Amino acid sequence: MLYYLSQWMLEATNDPEWVDRLSVLRVFRYITVRSAGAAITALFLSLWLGPKVIRWLKKVKFGQDYDDKAQVAGTKEVEVFSKRGTPTMGGILIVAVVDLSALLWCQWNELVMLTLISLLVLAALGFYDDYKKITEQSSAGAKANVKLWVQAVLAVFIGVYLWRSPETKELVTSVMVPFVKHPVLTGAPLAGLVITAGAIVGSSNAVNFTDGLDGLAIGCTLIVTLVFLVFTYIAGNVIYAGYLQVPHVPGAGELTVFCAAILGSGLGFLWFNCHPAQVFMGDTGSLALGGVLGIIAVLIHQPFVLVIAGGVFVAEGMSVVIQTSWFKYTRKRFGEGRRVFRMAPLHHHFQKLGWYESQIVARFYILCILCAVAALATMKLR
Repeated sequence: MLYYLSQWMLEATNDPEWVDRLSVLRVFRYITVRSAGAAITALFLSLWLGPKVIRWLKKVKFGQDYDDKAQVAGTKEVEVFSKRGTPTMGGILIVAVVDLSALLWCQWNELVMLTLISLLVLAALGFYDDYKKITEQSSAGAKANVKLWVQAVLAVFIGVYLWRSPETKELVTSVMVPFVKHPVLTGAPLAGLVITAGAIVGSSNAVNFTDGLDGLAIGCTLIVTLVFLVFTYIAGNVIYAGYLQVPHVPGAGELTVFCAAILGSGLGFLWFNCHPAQVFMGDTGSLALGGVLGIIAVLIHQPFVLVIAGGVFVAEGMSVVIQTSWFKYTRKRFGEGRRVFRMAPLHHHFQKLGWYESQIVARFYILCILCAVAALATMKLR
């Protein structure tokens, strides 16, 4: 919005004196300036609105009055910092601030609009899941197949939309992998649709699994988002993309502004979500943020880079898959379910080993940073 307003003001004036005075508005043409503006706007909005949203969530009793997995798995630390009564659905704050900041600072195109719409759809799905948990005072929430169906339908819609559009068709019909300059597969829309759906659905659920300790999911999300802020900027710049031999996607630079909005909003939310948390993002935030990371990876033709950058998310998600599959197999084979981990997702396994919550979060941050460095290295090692 600010971009279009600034350009209208520049084009509307014919007075030479005013043309000179308004020349400063040309800075809105630069993605770097608008990205900085989006990040700062989102940060201050989050810090300003955070206490108000927390008070409102408490007022409407959108809080957690049951023991979640973190409390069940935790050490004596939970006796000091009980999570009971802490408001959830804090993802409302994140999504609202990201949407507002992106609309203010982005130059709108179909990539940005797809991302914004997806963020809202997944946030609505997460809100429904959180609402079920609150009304039933149970960690069960919505049925898993309901969430998977909604995520899958959204992912297929995005894949088909990209495939049917001449400008974005190649994002689905060709397959890029890290460390390789050229597509490893071309003219393969079916494979592209499967990869697109896998990236979006997998990322959405993996971040959701990671959201179990104070500050863990949002902190790791910020680190991965920073990686994609770099990738989107390079993908949208034909010179940099050509030099680094990564796919150039026209319009992808505006996703840099979107990533900056996530960074600002996420930092502001982390202020209230760090241990001991004043608010939880809930599925409203985790499903939406995870899905959006997957969508951005698809839109810049780098879905497999997300696997590297989001290595912590992958580990968390795989721990759940391995634990569930092995338990079901051993129960069928031996009549008694057996476990690989003491508890899943993975962060609860370390809680069972006696690690403190803050230890787990800090060490997972370190691992996530290492994964982020590895992901950025794929741009040069080709």
